[in-house]
Amino acid sequence: MIQPYYDNNDITLYHGDLLDVLPQLHQASVDCVVTDPPYGLSFMEKGWDHDVPGPTYWEAIGRVCKPGASVLAFGGTRTHHRLTCAIEDAGLEIRDCFMWLHGQGFPKSLDISKALDKAVGAVREVVGASRSIDCVERGYTRVYSTKAENSGFGTSRTFGLGIPITAPATPEAAKWNGWGTALKPAWEPIILAMKPIDGTFARNAETWGVAGMNIDAGRIGNCDQCKGRWPANLLLDEEAADMLDEQTGVLKSGKMKAGQQRKASKDKGGYHDGMPDEAMASDTYGDSGGASRFFYCSKASKKERGEGNDHPTVKPLDLMKYLLTLVSTPTGGVILDPFAGSGTTALAAKQLGRRCICIELDKHNCDIAVARLEGNQ
Repeated sequence: MIQPYYDNNDITLYHGDLLDVLPQLHQASVDCVVTDPPYGLSFMEKGWDHDVPGPTYWEAIGRVCKPGASVLAFGGTRTHHRLTCAIEDAGLEIRDCFMWLHGQGFPKSLDISKALDKAVGAVREVVGASRSIDCVERGYTRVYSTKAENSGFGTSRTFGLGIPITAPATPEAAKWNGWGTALKPAWEPIILAMKPIDGTFARNAETWGVAGMNIDAGRIGNCDQCKGRWPANLLLDEEAADMLDEQTGVLKSGKMKAGQQRKASKDKGGYHDGMPDEAMASDTYGDSGGASRFFYCSKASKKERGEGNDHPTVKPLDLMKYLLTLVSTPTGGVILDPFAGSGTTALAAKQLGRRCICIELDKHNCDIAVARLEGNQ
């Protein structure tokens, strides 16, 4: 039996393979799953990211979930289809897919023009330096001109902070100048799945204490006379929110009292007579502002990550807390993170006062998680 690597104040962390740890847990003992599994991109040459976890892993996760338990799993834009299929093939129901938009990613692109020059050994002349935000994120320092008055490279004149801008050295490279192989990453999918319910949602709530999502706790915006905006499947970081606001300007939506119906309107399937019954049961939220009127938070800062946290895919703590709030039960229940990484889900659960069981294969990541948990007591 694998013993906990850390067990304190309702947070339990196991160091090991989830296929070895999960059989130790009772069947139908977990109320929700929030996790960030490998994307299968071999990110930064990391061995743990060699593949997307297949159905066997999600079957093991599904076994310990109660009927109706929500499963939230981050994925990569190129591989989330494999993640979705694996979760579905394991017998879980796909319910939705969040889009987490962020504005701080940097493109991992090959410069085709530079590759052509490199292939023939041609030396490119430095003619400037890029000063984009991407350059700052990558940690580039000052770039010097090859046309410096003094002898040697970088002896007198600089172009400033950024990536060196070089001119094509061959006719073939000039033809492909400006061509690359990848787009700037600006969003990540979060698959929302559910273990099939036992009968109806009402029966499942009574029998298992699990049903649906906490809509009211996830509403956006504050209003003295209304509940706030219904939570959406779009999540933003602050930079993405600012970019959207800049493009859209001020938008305004109307407010409608409970029990009212919209006028009949025509859609592709013919006519329909307004809002569904469940939507008429409460007020709709009217407000004004930019397109960022969704949940948003900053990406994980250096302080939030914690000292020595070199995990490459740390998620924002506020984002994880928001997701936990949406899918936790009325009593909090037991949260499972079977791909714990540096422990953000566990830390979010701790700050919310929830019980959380985490599993992580890499001992170094376990040590980071423990340091974060101990530093935030």
